[in-house]
Amino acid sequence: MSHALQPGEGHIASEVYLPSDPGAVFWGRLPCETDEPVLTIPDGTEVTIDTLSHEGLLDDQGSDPVAFFGRFGVSSKLVLDDAILLAATRERDPQTDGPHVVTGPIFVEGAEPGDLLKITVLEATPRVPYGIISNRHGRGALPGEYPQGDGTVSVFAAVDGELDTATHGTMPRVAGGEHSVRFPLAPFLGIMGVAVAGDERPHSVPPGAHGGNIDINLLTVGSTLYLPVQVRGALAYVGDPHFAQGDGEVSLTAMEASLRVTLRFEVVTAADAETAFGTLVGPLAETSEFLVPTGMSPDLDEAVQNCVRAAIALLQARFGMDAAHAYAYLSAATDFNISQVVDLVKGVHARIRVEDFA
Repeated sequence: MSHALQPGEGHIASEVYLPSDPGAVFWGRLPCETDEPVLTIPDGTEVTIDTLSHEGLLDDQGSDPVAFFGRFGVSSKLVLDDAILLAATRERDPQTDGPHVVTGPIFVEGAEPGDLLKITVLEATPRVPYGIISNRHGRGALPGEYPQGDGTVSVFAAVDGELDTATHGTMPRVAGGEHSVRFPLAPFLGIMGVAVAGDERPHSVPPGAHGGNIDINLLTVGSTLYLPVQVRGALAYVGDPHFAQGDGEVSLTAMEASLRVTLRFEVVTAADAETAFGTLVGPLAETSEFLVPTGMSPDLDEAVQNCVRAAIALLQARFGMDAAHAYAYLSAATDFNISQVVDLVKGVHARIRVEDFA
């Protein structure tokens, strides 16, 4: 393990930089309309943002990241200063608040309700050479079966190589074993969202029309997320950084670890959004290969149905299909993936190949 990207150090791609100091983050809750922005930017601005993982900061891990990661052999120099400061200075109620740390909110000039906020991921660089994969009681795809003991299980995973060039992570096969399992890294943000209307801050766990904890692992560098703007200025935020995640995220978490990201924030007017995508009721992702409509519900069957409806509407608006032919195309040619089943509201996303309509 070589180094960590401490606040303000190392490569910062954009002229606008937002560190994740305690005054610029929410912990366990997401911004709402009445929250003051920590940054105001013109439409089209690129911003480099530090994000923090919650793993190693939580109560069931001792709320002392130096001590927690030290148990896995991590030097205190490789523990992020902003993580240490957050754990030492900010309180969070584990009974009522979620675990996630998000940086923001960011006021985007010109964004109005009815518009879409377009967030494009330009860079995503690991800030530390390690991460944690956790399973907690009452959570995950198999609550009541796992964890098999009394406490939280937190599996330590390492980055194989230097931060800016690493392609794989490693983990042991058994507790205390050598790191003999190797898997690809694909860094992305589990949370990208916009503020909700009103003065009540949403819990950080369930995703929704505002985005939030959508955990779509396609949102890597080069991808774009479109979010229906709920309030003036959008009040965007990002967090829940991951180094790698399988669809489903079944144990509860991905390989959770802090990222430095560079994002471009753009406003798509309501009229342009209607022409390009139809009426969006929830987040829509886009990669070089796929259009990715989403569906969400506490019931997985309903989440699938909502995703199919969103995909049909998208094919009608974007490619001029009628509903019956869109439905048939989706059945023949589109994969519907389970984004996650562990965040109270379950998520499904479709992968519609853009080249099929070239």
